[in-house]
This record gives sequence, structure tokens and C-alpha cells, in this order.
Amino acid sequence: MPRPIQACIDLAAIAHNYGVAKTRAALSRNPAKVWAVVKADAYGHGLLRAARALGDVADGFALLDVEAAVALRDAGLRQPILLLEGFFDRRDLAACAEYGLTPAVHRLEQLRMIREAALPARLPIYLKLNTGMNRLGFRREEISAVRRELAENTAPFLSSITLMMHFATADGERGVEWQLERFRQMTTGWDLPVSIANSAALLRYPGTVNGWARPGIVLYGASPFADEDKNAASFGLRPAMTLTSRILTVQEIAPGEQVGYGGIFKASRPTRVGVVACGYADGYPRHAPNGTPILVAGTRTATIGRVSMDMLTCDLTDIPQAGVGSEVVLWGEGLAADEVAAAAGTISYELFCALARRVPVVEIGDSSDA
Repeated sequence: MPRPIQACIDLAAIAHNYGVAKTRAALSRNPAKVWAVVKADAYGHGLLRAARALGDVADGFALLDVEAAVALRDAGLRQPILLLEGFFDRRDLAACAEYGLTPAVHRLEQLRMIREAALPARLPIYLKLNTGMNRLGFRREEISAVRRELAENTAPFLSSITLMMHFATADGERGVEWQLERFRQMTTGWDLPVSIANSAALLRYPGTVNGWARPGIVLYGASPFADEDKNAASFGLRPAMTLTSRILTVQEIAPGEQVGYGGIFKASRPTRVGVVACGYADGYPRHAPNGTPILVAGTRTATIGRVSMDMLTCDLTDIPQAGVGSEVVLWGEGLAADEVAAAAGTISYELFCALARRVPVVEIGDSSDA
């Protein structure tokens, strides 16, 4: 028998969540198309699985690697594909032309590379502006040089230009207006399509939705917000990944006894300890503390003790019906990944992306049922 742990990926949930994003985009003042952001192997859900879920409905796909983009083309997808970090050398540019990819451009050198590449067809690009995230993008003082380069040299080699930026605090108290103002200043006189709304902006600031929205985490049924009243369910999102396992054995310990490495849990009462076949080598966060929520036999309880490589432990004292073989939900259906992540001091993005290769994956759901 295989080790009793698996991740269940619900393709219909992914399609449903994309539909939620599309509805949000359509209800904004400036109805937009919607990129399905499938970077990082579709946030750990599997690139080609996401493609199967969204292939008939997505307006386009956004990711990082040319190799992954080519895999989508080889799978038969013909929608636009956006390379969020752009291209890294001239070979990537040739692939952009061959496979019909749209690269982000965030350095003047990249514009010159396009001009010098002598591609067989003109290239669509996303021109990325740095409005305060301070990662990729042209700074305000570079805009004059960018406009000059485009007007004098590069424009004849481009089929279209879309202006792009990324919000740093759309999920927090500072909001988006400070970056929107910078964006307006930097783009004055530029009548071009835009792509600025990420998951948080799409849900919280519909006025930012224009051109193309770029939702990521919401496609997988999690929320970009820490607020409890803005959880995934409140937006009608469904979990796409459910990580389950089973109880391997049960230990009965007396008051004062400890559990696991370091003895970070000490029983204050007679305690039934369930040992679960899941550890940090499976992708569960090692730093998850005592009290991290977990479902056993459909009943909510909590982890106790330190997470080890292949096992973790939980309190079964108040679940007398639970025992060896009882099903455990680590996150997903019935237990939001956002809640588990918050208890562990991280975010659901990391939980999903950290799922280990050794965990078997089962697909359920037909995207046509979404």
C-alpha cells in the first residue's frame, strides 16, 4: 500500500474561480480581459492541470519561463501568453517570435535587443513601469529615455505596447492610490492599453480594472487578504487543492509528558495523540506551531508538537471516534489553506508552492462542470 497522503486538485474549482475573476472584471467600470496567472507550476497545482481546467475559457495565460510557455503551446493552447519577467537573452526573443509570446520589457537594453534581433514578425510587449514596488520596471526618471527609444528606434519592431505595473499594497492599509498617482504621472500623454490589477486589486479596487487583469492566487481558491471577513469563501472562491493523509497510530500520554522533537508540547491532561503521515518533506510548514488547525474524521482539532520530516502530531482527546486510519485534512476542502498558513506565520501561496513532488496528486472535477 502507498503511504496514505495525497493532494487532490479540483479542476472544476480552478475553472470556477477563474469565472469569479471574469465576473469581477466584467462588473468594473472598464471591463477587462483576464490573464490566468499560472507561474510557479500554477502555484503548485500543476501547469498542464491548470491548462486543462482553463484551456477553453481563459483569455490568456501569464507565467515566467519560456519553457513553460512552449509547453502550453505544445498542449494546444492558442491564447496569448505573457512572460511576466520578460526575456533573458536573444534566444528567448526568437522563441517569443516562433511561439507567439508577449514578453514584459523592464530595461532599456531589452528594447535595444528587440531592435537588433531582426525577428521575422513584429512583437507585442508589456512595458513594465516601477511605481513603487521597486523590483522590475522603468523608474520615473527613465521614462523620457524609454519614449525616445521607442519613437526613434524600436516602435517599428513592435506590434503593440501595453503599459504594466504591479501593486505592492493592494492587500493592505496603504491601498493603491499612491501607486496609481505615480502611474498617471509616468504615462501622461500615452494612450495605450494597460494591465495593472492583480488579485487583491481585482477584488478590492474595481476602479483599477482596465485592459487586462492579472489574478493569480484567487484562481486556486485562496484570498490575497489577511482579514477574516475577506476570506476566500466570502468571494465565492472554492479550494482547488486539498491535502489529505491518515492517522498512522495513536499514543496515550499522561499529564506532564511531552511530544516530538524539543518537547515543545507538554500535556496538561491525559491526551490521545494522533500521528499523521505528513511532514515538512511533504511540504507542510515545519514552523507551524502548537494549535495549527487540522481536520480529523471531519472534526476540527489542532496540531501538537514540532512538525518533523515525515510526520506531525495532533490532539485526538476530544475526538473519540478518531483512530488509526482516520482521514486527516491538512488544508483544502473544509479547512481553508489561508487559515492554516496564518497559524503557521506564512501565506497560502507558500503552502501550495511547497507541495513536495513525493506527494501523489489526484485530479478530480471536470472544468465543464464549473
